[in-house]
Amino acid sequence: MKEQFAATLTGSDYPVEGTVNKINFDGYENAYEFESIDNNLHLIIARDDDGNWIRLAGTEPFLGSWVDELAGQIV
Repeated sequence: MKEQFAATLTGSDYPVEGTVNKINFDGYENAYEFESIDNNLHLIIARDDDGNWIRLAGTEPFLGSWVDELAGQIV
């Protein structure tokens, strides 16, 4: 999996461009942090014990589809 890369998420009004970094977060050694270029969106995701991608933290509001969309750009 990638350590750092550019990513784009589909916003409600426009695409949200940002950077993703692989981090350790709250006991998850393989978490990924998305931070938008304008710093308005922050999202941290990781795989749970069953292998499903979950949201660990981030700004509100957020679209539930962002977890899957970001995960698809990681793998």
